[in-house]
Amino acid sequence: MTHNTPLSPRPLAHLSDAHRRVLTTAQLRAHGVSTADMNEQCRPGGAWQLLLPNVVLLHPGPPTSDERLHGALLYAARESAPGVPAQPGADEPHRTPYPEAMITGLAALTLYGFAAAPPLPSLDRVDVLVPRLRRLRTTGYVRVLRTPDLPAPRTVTGLPVAPVPRALADAVAELTDARAVRRLLTEAVRGGHCEPVAVVRELTDAKLLNRPHVVDAVDSLVAEGRALAENRLYRMVREHGLPDPVWNVDLRLAGGPHLGGVDAYWPDHAVAVELDTRAPRQDEDALWSEYARKREHLERLGITVVHLTPRSLRESMDQQATVVRTALMASADRDPAAHVVVLPR
Repeated sequence: MTHNTPLSPRPLAHLSDAHRRVLTTAQLRAHGVSTADMNEQCRPGGAWQLLLPNVVLLHPGPPTSDERLHGALLYAARESAPGVPAQPGADEPHRTPYPEAMITGLAALTLYGFAAAPPLPSLDRVDVLVPRLRRLRTTGYVRVLRTPDLPAPRTVTGLPVAPVPRALADAVAELTDARAVRRLLTEAVRGGHCEPVAVVRELTDAKLLNRPHVVDAVDSLVAEGRALAENRLYRMVREHGLPDPVWNVDLRLAGGPHLGGVDAYWPDHAVAVELDTRAPRQDEDALWSEYARKREHLERLGITVVHLTPRSLRESMDQQATVVRTALMASADRDPAAHVVVLPR
């Protein structure tokens, strides 16, 4: 779609289509457009319109979804220098046209392709994430969210977008529909966008786990993540020709104490696999110490423990299968392990 955009003294053809249609007042001045000319063009019935403070839409019709997103980022971005920002070149790969700003919340999830997120045209508001100390106010269709630690953005459709866990937390903060929250969190894990631990860490930081509908959704999320990880572990054993283990068992010394549960165990080799699906709402350091203590105890008894994460199974199953196979083969060279009782978990 084209628009009859009045040309400024300096041509804008080097910019992308969205960039040509939405510019800041500083960028227009850098192209030789005076403040008086801008005011004239943006008068009621004029060829341009003020989309947001200091952000001009260079046509009179309603903005497209791309224009709204681009305008929100231009409004929130830190002005680094006068002129029109350019796309990064080969010699400056980390340059961004939108310093210190990124799309987050539901708009970000829509850009990531979440089926449970609403389409962009139906969103009344676009959330942008900026550093905490930026002096910027929510205005128009843009809601400004602040964070003390701005995450590294992902580039989606050419736009800087908050990582999925952060975007989810910002979206969930505004949702009161328990089903909508559950659908978004489930899709994040089932669709392979991120791991449950990362999501719950963001929800914890955002102090959202005191809301009953969020807690219920998190419980489902953790169960969903564990089930997916277990299925990948089953696939790894089957597809890579590993011997069949006994699954989901508790280990106990004969006549002695309980040693803990493991996800897979090869009694003839004294090799165990444990999935790291720690309950993320608890203290991670304490939980890791508990994992480490159990692992050390089992290894003192001659049992090799292979520690796998859901992410490693998803992203490098071949490599994890090699690790397990190596542990099984090495069992012949080790001293015999202590006799343990294997019980269903």
